[in-house]
Amino acid sequence: MADAKVIPFDDDRSRARRRPARAGGDAAVRALPGQHGPEETPKPLEPVAEPVVDPVEPQGVEGEPRGGERRPQGGGGWERRLAGGLAFLRRRVTGEYEVDEFGYDKELTDQVLMSLVRPLYEKYFRVEVKGIENIPAEGGALVVANHSGTLPLDGLMMQVAVHDNHPAGRHLRLLAADLVFMLPVVNELARKAGHTLACAEDAERLLQAGEIVGVMPEGFKGIGKPFSERYKLQRFGRGGFVSTALRAGVPIVPCSIVGAEEIYPMLGNAKTLARVLGFPYFPLTPTFPWLGPLGAVPLPTKWTIQFGEPIATDGYPPEATEDPMLMFNLTDQVREQIQHTLYKLLVQRRSVFF
Repeated sequence: MADAKVIPFDDDRSRARRRPARAGGDAAVRALPGQHGPEETPKPLEPVAEPVVDPVEPQGVEGEPRGGERRPQGGGGWERRLAGGLAFLRRRVTGEYEVDEFGYDKELTDQVLMSLVRPLYEKYFRVEVKGIENIPAEGGALVVANHSGTLPLDGLMMQVAVHDNHPAGRHLRLLAADLVFMLPVVNELARKAGHTLACAEDAERLLQAGEIVGVMPEGFKGIGKPFSERYKLQRFGRGGFVSTALRAGVPIVPCSIVGAEEIYPMLGNAKTLARVLGFPYFPLTPTFPWLGPLGAVPLPTKWTIQFGEPIATDGYPPEATEDPMLMFNLTDQVREQIQHTLYKLLVQRRSVFF
């Protein structure tokens, strides 16, 4: 619909409405008493452009839809958000939504799960993202990151970073440990958010389908390491993520996360209690378990997530996955790039909390 001209209150058009109608189209307007002398010829009024009205949507006064309901301006109108929310609820109730073979619910993730995590990302940890352009705009890629923080909040923050900052609107599908899928509620939420079991078969299927897949090869060794070893990368396993990327022919994007190490400074590990509960470790921090539930609140550190230059894998022959030396070299290359970036970011940051 063509844009209607907004006419100010003091425009000539508002004054023209108080004058008698013109006779004969563009003919001169007859002088009102007291306005013109007996021999004065009034100047013709300049025609004013009338707003073009969309015939499909009947208009009321000054571009307002009939019925007194004002059309929302842009995408932020509360009416539009309310309508979208009601439509979302209707689809959830009627089952008119899609879930992929891994259980990923894109609509629920975009509209609900990301909204729940985003305040933590934006306001609490104040995450700064660098190098997001290194993640390809299309096709598969394997994002490999360091792992830390006692609880796996770094994976969630990395997922929000890609979701909210990538210009092509890419989504990160995280590979999670089997413990995640053994916990009630957490299991269902992880599946809905696009997480899947950290196995080569699932990762390769996602990569071949053109998805961005995230993996943290340190596993529990990284997330459960003591505070004294912060920002020192643990072993990256035997290079399973490299062989997966080679088979799928996708680039490897190293990712370095600074800030997660200090949210729960792990000073000790109650190994006996961890074995009883079936956990890989039971952290002892300055606040947990001494302050009870309050001790589980993470410290508000300042985070930086940097995505590094991608490492191409499509130039290797199919039999490259059988070469252990190549697997070791590529794994070490990724690990060294992440470690070097961690040290650089640590030197650049002003403090842990600012």
